[in-house]
Amino acid sequence: MADPYSILGVPRTASEKDIKSAYRTLAKELHPDRNAGKPNAAERFAEVTQAYDLLSDKDKRARFDRGEIDADGNPAGPFGFGGSAGGGFAGAQRGYRHDGFEGFGGGSSSSEGIDLGDIFEGLFGGRGGMGAGPGAGARRRPAPRGANVTYTLKVPFNDAARREPQRVTLADGKTIDLKLPPGLIDGQQVRLGGKGEQGPGGFGDAIVTIEIQPSPHFERDGDNILLEVPISLAEAIEGAKVRIPTVEGPVMMTVAPGSTSGKTLRLKGRGFTRKNGERGDQLVTLLIDIPADDPDLKARLEGWHDSRDLRARFAV
Repeated sequence: MADPYSILGVPRTASEKDIKSAYRTLAKELHPDRNAGKPNAAERFAEVTQAYDLLSDKDKRARFDRGEIDADGNPAGPFGFGGSAGGGFAGAQRGYRHDGFEGFGGGSSSSEGIDLGDIFEGLFGGRGGMGAGPGAGARRRPAPRGANVTYTLKVPFNDAARREPQRVTLADGKTIDLKLPPGLIDGQQVRLGGKGEQGPGGFGDAIVTIEIQPSPHFERDGDNILLEVPISLAEAIEGAKVRIPTVEGPVMMTVAPGSTSGKTLRLKGRGFTRKNGERGDQLVTLLIDIPADDPDLKARLEGWHDSRDLRARFAV
């Protein structure tokens, strides 16, 4: 992979916020759902995601900046080989595993018969008889893993609030039941280790972006769920038991006598799950619905007058 900073279009001094902002912009532009039939966009999206995975991890970013790992997250080879194009040895191409070295010592490009272990043993002792040294037993650069695969999972609002497991069909046709994490938000990504494409060094990961679908009844406010419930004038005056929806199913709610429009009732533990495992609440706002032209209601109210000054607090 090329330099992750260049891929995201940010300087090496970029803040975490700048890196996240750049990734979101590119991810929206290159997302496979928006670029059907454009394989280059899918490859670019995977590249952008891999770059963000490295730079968003503080430890990996610091190690990359120090030259300890390369852009694919693999340990950088000693003495500069296996890393940059200007090193003493040609770097391995992505997706291709070298069994030896190319261009070693400026000689033949053939890699047959060259073994890294033999080279270091000759330099630092081992079979060469020069005594053990700090470079003895150096390991070859690990082969690259396969590419990550991205998915978009549309989750119904009620399922997201209840953390209902969601079935995901992978590219190979296999299905898994994905358990939704606590503290779930719209657009959150979940990584499935080893569920990506196969490579010389093993399988990549599957990265699932979760889209919470809107509800026809509910709205989300942080970890709480908001619901507006219409009630009749008689129910507001006399009080009533009314049936209302929740993400867990319908429940009966008590409306106290003399309830006013705009009054909010709380149903504890009926909201979204927080990261600590606790759940938010459902907040129910009462809305008194009065018919526009009801002769019976007019007849009942004839001669009645409310003597209160309901707008006295405005001082107007």
